[in-house]
Amino acid sequence: MKHLEIELKTLLKKEEYDHLKEQFSHIQPVLQKNYYIDTPDFQLREKKLAMRIRALSDCAELTLKVPQTIGNMEYNQKMTLSEAEYYLEKQILPQGMVLEKLTEIGIESHDWLILGCLETIRYEMETSIGLMALDESHYFDHTDYELELEVTNHEKGKADFQRFLHENHITYQKAPSKLIRFIKSMKKC
Repeated sequence: MKHLEIELKTLLKKEEYDHLKEQFSHIQPVLQKNYYIDTPDFQLREKKLAMRIRALSDCAELTLKVPQTIGNMEYNQKMTLSEAEYYLEKQILPQGMVLEKLTEIGIESHDWLILGCLETIRYEMETSIGLMALDESHYFDHTDYELELEVTNHEKGKADFQRFLHENHITYQKAPSKLIRFIKSMKKC
């Protein structure tokens, strides 16, 4: 499955996260384990691509994100948890849409490197302005907090997101992708 992801996000201070969490109190959080993947010589990173296997409690998904003018085109392949464990352990990728897209882009590696795991506790709910996710992420010895809003119209979504932040007294902080934050922390280790 593929779809265009248009996402707005901000990093949050712990106090802002705690304040927003009250609005998500009726939502059961989900634990996501994101295993980031690249080639040993970082060919994906070089082309500004991101790839991960995301494991949930009952399933997993391989995702390749390809930047577009606005947003990312996501290529997703569902799999079972046992399949995900196998691919992670063997450091290989399953046949299918993701490998086909990588080949199309010019990446035909058979060597894959699992960079590590970022765990996120996610509260997610559909709102009148889009799909909102409140995240607490843990990687290496670091914890950060983030608010994401997935929208279908970037300009309208941006205005709605800014209004939501203002109404909730949240100071916008540029939020690089989780992968970029993960890699920066990895380099410090």
